[in-house]
Order: sequence, then structure tokens, then C-alpha cells
Amino acid sequence: MSEPLVIVGNGMATARFVDELTKRAPGRYAIAVIGEEPALAYNRVLLSSLLAGEVAEQDIELKSRGWWESKGVTLVYGRRATRVDARARQVHLEGGGCLDFSKLVLATGSEPIRLPLPGVELCGVLTFRDLQDVGDIMRGAAPKKRAVVIGGGLLGLEAAYGLAKAGAQVTVVHLIDRLMERQLDARGGAMLKAALEARGIEVLLEAESAAIEGQDKVEGLRLSDGRVLPADLIVMAAGIRPRAELARMAELDVKRGIVVDDQMQTSAPGIYALGECAEHRGLCYGLVEPAYEQARVLALHLAGAAAAYEGSLLATNLKVSGVDVFSAGDFWEPGTEPILFTDPEQGIYRKLIVRETRLAGAVLLGDTADSLWYLDLIRSGTSIAVMRDALVFGRAFCGCGEDAPAMPQAEAA
Repeated sequence: MSEPLVIVGNGMATARFVDELTKRAPGRYAIAVIGEEPALAYNRVLLSSLLAGEVAEQDIELKSRGWWESKGVTLVYGRRATRVDARARQVHLEGGGCLDFSKLVLATGSEPIRLPLPGVELCGVLTFRDLQDVGDIMRGAAPKKRAVVIGGGLLGLEAAYGLAKAGAQVTVVHLIDRLMERQLDARGGAMLKAALEARGIEVLLEAESAAIEGQDKVEGLRLSDGRVLPADLIVMAAGIRPRAELARMAELDVKRGIVVDDQMQTSAPGIYALGECAEHRGLCYGLVEPAYEQARVLALHLAGAAAAYEGSLLATNLKVSGVDVFSAGDFWEPGTEPILFTDPEQGIYRKLIVRETRLAGAVLLGDTADSLWYLDLIRSGTSIAVMRDALVFGRAFCGCGEDAPAMPQAEAA
């Protein structure tokens, strides 16, 4: 008889986990997936493309209903899990009813942070995290509407790109002195800012939001220096936090996220967590690739194989507001040497971080064709001694013999 396995959360991590588990242990588990959103699992990375009109809603669906049915999965979506009873091994649902489990996986993701500003409850203050948010933004993002995005990180810039493509006049307000400070250094951030401004997006750095102004609806954003930015729409994209309320109510160990071990197990036997809601060795990852790596490890473990998650190398490879950006590895540790290559006319910037004879980190802006090659060098720890002088110019310039292209001049920082 199949063992009852309940998964709370129907996002990207869940779709990958179910795929991995059913391949490795077909028929071993009777799987039920509880999803709060009234939709099948979809690709959140493409939400900005959906907002920009570059893809249709059906294009971002990860798996069809038929695929889930073929795996024998019971889908319970459009209903929220309200309580986990770890002792009785039950998940209670909104509106009544519960599901019994032998194994439970919490894949509840994260939620956007809404800054506690005066006026935050006004009509027209939105977040950018799910399909409903996209629909709300699209309804308010008519051509010539004025939109202010609070937050110059990844989510904020994706929202700004979609709004600008929809015809809105967009201003990005960011508290820090550069965009995407978690992924980019100062120079890369400055080049990204210039690229966004060339696309008609205004960027205000070191700008602190003080209050949202308006009567019944948004009319503007007041900054701490007294400036008021006129706005018909304000999108808060100032960060995310793990959704861990179910785990807290079940008295599981929760710090910033749901604490898990190397098998993704929580403090309660048979209850696991993965993706953005999980905290492993003190870290919560807000990226897709770590969630996929965690899903693979958990699937192997539940299939009876030896597997351990040892953490993920942080890497981002994406198009931010139409600009290709790649970032991976370490940038700030002492004892490393940065190597820079810039071509402002082409909008190309490369920064490599070398530690002794190993590549420790890389930032690419504008041209990311060699990103996966650099990522492999970082992950493998391969010695780059023989190609050290050519490394910043890309794979084609390394180890190519007499016919290698002539190398431009690199800049050692």
C-alpha cells in the first residue's frame, strides 16, 4: 500500500520534487499537493515577461493537469492549509476537512515584505510575487500611468521592466547606493542603472521612502528628504520573507525560515521543508536553483537512497529589464584578486574574482554567453593558472593555440 505523502505548496520546488520522486520511487507514495493559489504550478521567473506581454499565462504553466494525473497526484488547490498537527499526522484545510500523512513536505515559499509606511493600505499599493499581483498591476499599468517601484533588487527591476513595457512611466526608488547589491558590485550596478535609464526607467538611489500620499487611492510617494514622486500605482518589491507560520504553529524549529538538516528534515521526524521557506545551515535561499537542488536531495532520501544537501553556490543568470546579468560566487572576501573588463559602448562588463589559482566569483553584464562555463569553473575548483591572462575574455580565448583571437586589454583592479 502506498504511503501517504502530503505537500503544502504548489510552486516550482514542488513540481520539481514530485518529478524527481515519482521517477525514483514510482508508486511508493500516494501524493497529495495542497496549493493556496487557484492555479497549477507555474514559473514565477516569467512573471515579469507575463506582465510585459511577452508570454501568455498558459506559457508559464510548469506541468499540465494531465501530467499530475499521470503521476497519481491528488491536487487540492485554491484552498489554504490552516494547521499542521504533527502528532496526529494531519493537515487541516480552510473550509474544513483534513488530509492524513505519513510524510509531510512544507514548500510554502515566501511572501513579499510590505513596508510599514503611512498610507500602505491605500488602493493602488501592490506587491509583485504571484499571478494575482500581475493581474492587479496590469489593470493599473495603463499607458502614461505613473508607477513607482520601491526596491532596486531583482524583483523590483523585473516589476519595473514589465510596467515600462506596458507603457507606464516608471521610477525605481532604492535605499542602497547601487542596484542589485546582492549580485552586483558598484561598477556593475552603475552600468545597469545607465542601461535602465536608457530604456526610459528613472532610478533614484539612496532614496528612503517615508510615506504614501493620497486620500482614497495612491497619489504619490513622499521620500525622507521631502520630495514627493507623483504616482498612480506603487509596487512594493523591497524583499521577501519565508512563509513559516504553519511550522511555527506546529512547534517546529523556526528561525528566519523552517530549520532543516542535510536531508531537508525539520525538527519533527517525517516532516520536511524545501525551497524558499527552508533554512539550511543558517541560510534561506531566494533563488530557484537551490530549491531544485533541495528537491533532488529530498527525493533521493525519500526513495531510500543516501543523499545530503550541503548548500548551494549562489548564482543568478537572467535578463533584468532587458539586460543580461550573471552573478555567481564570492566577491567580498579578503585574499582575492579582481580582474575587470569593460566596454561601455557595448554595455559589457565583466568582473572575475580569483583566489590563488581558482575562480571564486564572476559578474557579467550585457554579454553572459560564457556564464555557465564560468559557473562550472567556480563549482569544480579547476585550476585556471594556465589560462589566467585570458580568462576574463571568455572561453574562446582560453587554450585556443595560435589561432586564438587577439585579446583586448584587461584591467586589473
